[in-house]
Amino acid sequence: MNPRSTSPALLLGGPPRVNLMPRAAIDRRERAGLLRRWAWGLGATLLTVALLSAAAYGLQTMAAQRLTAANAHTTELLSDLSALQPVRQKLDLQQSLSDFRSRAMASDVRWSTVLGAVADRLPAGVSIADVELSPGPVPQGEDPTTQVGVYGHIILTSTDPADIVPVIRRLRTLPGATDVDGWTQTLEEGVYRHDITVTLDQSVYTGAYRAKDG
Repeated sequence: MNPRSTSPALLLGGPPRVNLMPRAAIDRRERAGLLRRWAWGLGATLLTVALLSAAAYGLQTMAAQRLTAANAHTTELLSDLSALQPVRQKLDLQQSLSDFRSRAMASDVRWSTVLGAVADRLPAGVSIADVELSPGPVPQGEDPTTQVGVYGHIILTSTDPADIVPVIRRLRTLPGATDVDGWTQTLEEGVYRHDITVTLDQSVYTGAYRAKDG
């Protein structure tokens, strides 16, 4: 047996393994590759910046559109409020007039009812000659029977001075009466004039112009 040779076999006709390219050409190739890589990196960076700028511009445009729409809506609302201003002024005026009427007429009294109740309690021979009654103040509490509603004088005439005693008793049964009494008595040409003081509570108020709550 022949021993195996450990020396490398010589390959005839194969390509040479020696790099015969000049060093300057190799350096130019490396620089060209580096420039290409830098160009690709710069292009990618510029593309990223462009995309981010486009996205930011789009967001800014959308925000500007929303702001424009909000401003237009605000202007529309202000225009509507301006159009409603005269209506609001009329409502305020109406409310002011209603409040004034409620205060001015809070002590409204149906005088025909009060005087009718007085006349119903007068016997034959006694009549009403004059009336000096005034309404009381504006109601302040919840119980009208504790506040003065009508006060003043009623002048009655009769031919008999004794007739006035039962009349006063009857007048004390008037609705809302808190005080009825004889004040003075005079005789003129055979006719007696009786000055009767009368005080009624606020239950005689009509309440027609009372201010509504709320």
